[in-house]
Amino acid sequence: MNMRITTFIVLLFLSIASYAQKKPLDHSVYDGWQNIAERLISDDGNYVAFTVTPQEGDGHLYIKKKDGINVAEIARGYNANITDNSRFLICRIKPFFKDTRDAKIKKKRPEEMPKDSLAVVDLLSGKITKIAQVKSFKIADEQAQFLAYHLEKKPAIPAPKTGQTDSTTKPAAPVAPPTPRAAADPFEEGTNLIVHNLLTGDTLVYNLVSEYFFNKKGNILLIETTKKTGDAKIKPQVIKIDLVNKKSAVVFTGFNDAKGYRMDESGSQLAFIAERDSSAKSLQKFYKLFYHKNGADSAVLLVQKNTSGMPANFTLSENAQAISFSKSGSRLFFGTAPILPIKDTITPDFERVSVDVWHYKDDYLQPLQLRNLQQELNRAYLARFDFNNGSVVQIGSPTFRNIIQTNEGDGAVFYGVADEGKRIASQWQGASFSDLFAINSLTGQKQLILQNFKGNTYPSSTGKYLVVYDEIKKKYSAYNSESQKMISIAADIKVPLFDVENDVPDDPNAYGLVGWLENDETLLLYDQYDIWQIDPLGTKPSINITGGLGRKNNLVLRNITLDREARFIKKNQTLLLNVLNKKNKGSGLKSHIMGTLFEINTSNATLPLRISAVAKAKDAAVISFGTETFQRSTNISVIDWKTNSILQDVQNAQSLHQPNPQQNQYNWGTAELFTWKAYTGKTAEGIVYKPENFDPNKKYPMIAYFYERSSDGLYGYSAPAPTPSRLNIPFFVSRGYIVFVPDIWYKTGYPGQSAYDYIVSGTRALVAKGYVDSTKLGLQGQSWGGYQIAHLITRTNLYAAAWAGAPVANMTSAYGGIRWGTGLNRQFQYEKTQSRIGATLWEKPNLYIENSPLFHFPKVKTPVVIMHNDADGAVPWYQGIEMFTALRRLGKPVWMLNYNNEDHNLVERRNRKDIQIREQQFFDYLLKGDKPAKWIAEGVPAVLKGRDWGLGY
Repeated sequence: MNMRITTFIVLLFLSIASYAQKKPLDHSVYDGWQNIAERLISDDGNYVAFTVTPQEGDGHLYIKKKDGINVAEIARGYNANITDNSRFLICRIKPFFKDTRDAKIKKKRPEEMPKDSLAVVDLLSGKITKIAQVKSFKIADEQAQFLAYHLEKKPAIPAPKTGQTDSTTKPAAPVAPPTPRAAADPFEEGTNLIVHNLLTGDTLVYNLVSEYFFNKKGNILLIETTKKTGDAKIKPQVIKIDLVNKKSAVVFTGFNDAKGYRMDESGSQLAFIAERDSSAKSLQKFYKLFYHKNGADSAVLLVQKNTSGMPANFTLSENAQAISFSKSGSRLFFGTAPILPIKDTITPDFERVSVDVWHYKDDYLQPLQLRNLQQELNRAYLARFDFNNGSVVQIGSPTFRNIIQTNEGDGAVFYGVADEGKRIASQWQGASFSDLFAINSLTGQKQLILQNFKGNTYPSSTGKYLVVYDEIKKKYSAYNSESQKMISIAADIKVPLFDVENDVPDDPNAYGLVGWLENDETLLLYDQYDIWQIDPLGTKPSINITGGLGRKNNLVLRNITLDREARFIKKNQTLLLNVLNKKNKGSGLKSHIMGTLFEINTSNATLPLRISAVAKAKDAAVISFGTETFQRSTNISVIDWKTNSILQDVQNAQSLHQPNPQQNQYNWGTAELFTWKAYTGKTAEGIVYKPENFDPNKKYPMIAYFYERSSDGLYGYSAPAPTPSRLNIPFFVSRGYIVFVPDIWYKTGYPGQSAYDYIVSGTRALVAKGYVDSTKLGLQGQSWGGYQIAHLITRTNLYAAAWAGAPVANMTSAYGGIRWGTGLNRQFQYEKTQSRIGATLWEKPNLYIENSPLFHFPKVKTPVVIMHNDADGAVPWYQGIEMFTALRRLGKPVWMLNYNNEDHNLVERRNRKDIQIREQQFFDYLLKGDKPAKWIAEGVPAVLKGRDWGLGY
């Protein structure tokens, strides 16, 4: 009897253990893995809305009260807005993912594709009203009583089918051909715009609408209407609607094209550009600036190409973004542009030459010019219309392309940055030196204030001061526009205000500016840890407002911007600071009231997690935020902001939603901070990821993945996903791998040696722990990580498998190459930035050769996969070819994946999924002893492309 009981208990225990055992992740889990995408909080702080979105499929919009009570849920809801009275939420609703996918498979035309719907939610009652076939919607920034939504074009009614004819059917009488007419310019007919009063329920309908805009206050709606097909009497119009008084007025009509509509905040002034004189096919069009003010019958012409003050051979820019009113509405700005020669359309295409002429005196190389061609064609040089004398005040120009407006356009002094004559050197410097000018905003007159400047500029809120950080001198100065003097500031601060961890061969950046205080009295600057209050006149001593407690306790204190529209910090304002503990990588929040003594409990200033997505309600002391760890995806929580207990409140907050409950079914992992002594003698840091069911007595295969430095992200969550090219860390950890992510510190001239010193030393330190199998070590990295892998396998045979994405194999050929995604030449990358040689190819050719894996490939014994795609916009894919052909010539085991028409990092999800499978197969083959897939063992000949992808065994 006892034996039977014992046997039963053992079997029961084994059954429970088997049931409780978690599954490893596989490639089928990706699509359903979720994240919280959109987050918003109502102005009164009582409501929170957020979308939970899978990687592929239908998302869900949740609306909750701050205490977690559910208000409403909308399947596939997105792009939500809450009215400023916190009464209504409006969002779009996507079609079902399956319906859109099926339509794509059937290659339906755009007008036949499934369309969005609109949802309006009454937050008091939870009532949801839905409207189908909505193209877009808008609400005003303030007093959002009115909702405007634009309907899709109604589907065309199919023509009736004619009856079937036979030999007894009498033929129809011939129809005379229509009288030929001149072809009309093509146009897209507008559709219905519905304006709905959210409070009263009243609705207005406007037909043939193509564009619509609210003013900021929400009392004026501007609409543009189009012609109507088949009705020549209907002309395009611009209509201004007073929503409060229910009045409308046509302010402009009889135009071919109008755009760039801008109203001042009150809605009493309107400006836009329009063209009336050319056909749609005209090769040259001249736009004009029109203006309307309340009380006028219609918009009047303000500026055209021959208006007084317009530069010679200039016209109005077509760039609609250049038009704006200043905050007060007293100034109107717009853009001008040079008149370009008309394109040659006379010569037939087959006889027209197509050639790019490279010239050594060009500001920029042709690839960069061509990459930025549309941007240059759209470039607008800032100008202001002087209402007093009806003339143009030109402020910007081809010399002064970058104008810094101050005081929201109302400043007495603007600032200009000019780099004309200095741009060629950006080819190898990465940026050009500049001259800084003070500009009289009324006259456009310019005064030089600083020459050959390299660094950052920070105008004060009124424009009285311009603070500059000089990267070469590593010092701050302030220009006073009233005294017209530049003076040194913050010189009494003894700790560095620049990046002390900078390890590229360029001047370090500043830690930066927090902001200006009210009336430009002082400004706040960062050092590595703390915040300083600085006198812009340079007379009063600088004050460390965080008391040096950040530096003393290895806590990095950074202000969180809670109001994006705020132009300055108030004297008694409560700041919300993010806290990062550089020792344990935990994060926290800390409140600080300006003007009071800064205090922080250093023993529990942070929590063992990452805090993100912090947002404050506009009109209430309520904060929403997310927390995450490697074991738990980012959630969303809400707390009342109490200055003395915020971190405790964060710790105790109840999550409103925690995505991915299915994660509990899978073997996950842990993330640990790991330190060791690098070969340089420096104490190094990295992250070690272990399986959830880790057994220290077992030997695990390990993959080292790296880029530069990642340890501050210890508590970051990483979803199992088909990545663009990075290592899918949770996937491999779940399947029994250790993953090691070391930090790397670089020495100028020796990036390859630096990688070796940290990666190999860290690997050996982990092997010494006893749970890593020293014969089953792998490497994975992308781009800069790919280069370091290519270098490492020439230096050591420690690793049994390597996967290098988009590696540079030959620095001597890559040095003069082009980053085709930007058009930039790569020389700056070696001389000044990431590649860290710090000299030209001619100054130190030995360093280029020493750091180029190509010249050392005979030493390689590690099997390696290269991924390099033929549309790589960052690293020329010929680098991958050089690496592959060299290793193949040397008889080394090497494979290369070229995802056709793909970029540096994979964009197409189908390709991302494919590479995850191949990466697993490769590492499982060499690090776990699995059978190699066909693509590894045999390859995939071109004749089998599209027939057999080689993923089988």
